[in-house]
Amino acid sequence: MELLTTNNVWMMICTALVFFMHLGFAFLEIGLTRQKNTINILFKNIFIITVGLLLYCLIGFNLMYPGEFNGFIGFAGFGLDAPLNAEGALDLAYNEGYTYWTDFLFQGMFAATAATIVSGAVAERMKIGPFMVFTLIYVGLVYPIAGSWKWGGGFLDSLETPFYDFAGSTLVHSVGGWAALVAVCLLGSRIGKFKDGKIQAIPGHNIPLATAGVLILWLGWFGFNGGSVLSADPSLTSLTLVTTCLAAAAGGVVSAITSTVLYKNLDLTMFLNGILGGLVGITAGADQMSPTDAIVIGAIAGVLIVFAVSLIDKLKLDDPVGAIAVHLVCGIWGTLAVGIFGELASGAQFVSQLIGVASYAAFCIISSFIIIFIMKKTVGIRVSEKEELEGLDAHEHGMDAYPDFRLNEH
Repeated sequence: MELLTTNNVWMMICTALVFFMHLGFAFLEIGLTRQKNTINILFKNIFIITVGLLLYCLIGFNLMYPGEFNGFIGFAGFGLDAPLNAEGALDLAYNEGYTYWTDFLFQGMFAATAATIVSGAVAERMKIGPFMVFTLIYVGLVYPIAGSWKWGGGFLDSLETPFYDFAGSTLVHSVGGWAALVAVCLLGSRIGKFKDGKIQAIPGHNIPLATAGVLILWLGWFGFNGGSVLSADPSLTSLTLVTTCLAAAAGGVVSAITSTVLYKNLDLTMFLNGILGGLVGITAGADQMSPTDAIVIGAIAGVLIVFAVSLIDKLKLDDPVGAIAVHLVCGIWGTLAVGIFGELASGAQFVSQLIGVASYAAFCIISSFIIIFIMKKTVGIRVSEKEELEGLDAHEHGMDAYPDFRLNEH
């Protein structure tokens, strides 16, 4: 009983840290975009966490953990129904690490993260109504079905060499990243991003806030990865936190060096995204890596960030916060890294990791394309030119984030 209490308290602390990450996402997004869209971004972030939790309670949790199912899709029923023991009391043996209620809340925080990734990529030009509909379907159905394939004991967990994703490089970050890529392709770039074939920087209005957001996200990752141990096991939890931090540090430093060498300027935003890239990269195997492995994985993620951001620009895709580079590219890298580094490294493991990446790519691309394309052809997904130029805050919310202070911006 004492062990269960200790484990459960740790899991609840980690749940709170993952919840706190939503503030980090909000700060990062509004910091890297323009002042006139601040209310819109904050509204979306609040919508995601509130509606995401309700959806996960009603259907998502039982889609993701359906018990006995065919390995592809299953459903254990609507709502939350905690398991009872033979005496009819709450079954405290549900899991040696935590109770049923803690399990739901911890996993629910993860579910909302996938939609938050999309929010940053489509910022400043997507209608809020279609975004809300997308969030309902993606968090309510797509994410939990995808999650069940591994964490719910589905077909990827049943491979001869099981696919491995410790805390969600693919199950959370790439699931959000693939949808972000599809959304950006269907939505088009912001007005003024590409002029006469040339890339035009659209700077964010509050870089100090973006920096605070990244540091909050790093802190939240202590819960994201540390809680994914699913117990308070001293050695495994502490190793996980060490590898997580080292990968973040390496990602930031190497990204800053790489961008400075290529572009001859000390770009803080690249430094910040490098930290996030390192964090996403280590998330799939944080419990399997040595400190040296973690530094190498984070460093490679830092290089990938710089080239991925450049590639996305060259492809004329407009991602205001770098969400695709951070969550999709580094999510794929981190997932494959499990087969190259650490305790599980082997050819068979690498093949299983590839199968997992390909499976999630196909499912997420197809499902997000269907959802967004149907809305594009029916209600439309993009705001008018007038609304975009004047700002979504005024047109969709009738509010100003800074009513007594306005910067001149274009």
